[in-house]
Amino acid sequence: MLLPPKVAHGVADGSVSLAFRRWRRQDVVVGSQFVTVGGVVRVDAVAVVDPGAITDEEAVAAGWPDADRLRRQLDKVTEGDTYRVALGWVGPDPRIALRESADLTEADVAAIDARLERLDRASSHGAWTMATLDVIRRRPHTRAPDLAAEMGRERDPFKIDVRKLKALGLTRSFDVGYEISPRGAAYLDRTTRRPVQR
Repeated sequence: MLLPPKVAHGVADGSVSLAFRRWRRQDVVVGSQFVTVGGVVRVDAVAVVDPGAITDEEAVAAGWPDADRLRRQLDKVTEGDTYRVALGWVGPDPRIALRESADLTEADVAAIDARLERLDRASSHGAWTMATLDVIRRRPHTRAPDLAAEMGRERDPFKIDVRKLKALGLTRSFDVGYEISPRGAAYLDRTTRRPVQR
């Protein structure tokens, strides 16, 4: 479930506790958690509701000024039921602390090696992890399409792969491009793995 940054930060500061969505089928389940720009958010309840019964108070709790404007937004999707989703904040994005932790043991380096090797083996386009880290290190804050083009890849699959590296705490994302995190830099300084030459 995607939350706009303003809403995600609202869940984190307690000003937002609801979301309303129109779906053909329920898209989230109670107890599921997802990472947003505001931290980790949990789904506390999900129910089908009559959009005409949404109150102004509920709309404000979902980050909207009033129910009429929320309904106009929902009406942009013409099919499906309207769902009321109760949201709770779990805590900060754990990847933030992970990417800042640069004091790696030999076991940490070996574990990252193993994770990256698994990602390379599972890939349909061959080994990519070290080459992707290398291009990000050489060209920080460079547009994703430009990095992907240098690697002979399409932008969207490239970005999906970078998200996998981010989940391991090795990179950081910005409005434009990426950079190697402190953890990623420490790993690259110590690993014996090298980019596969294509």
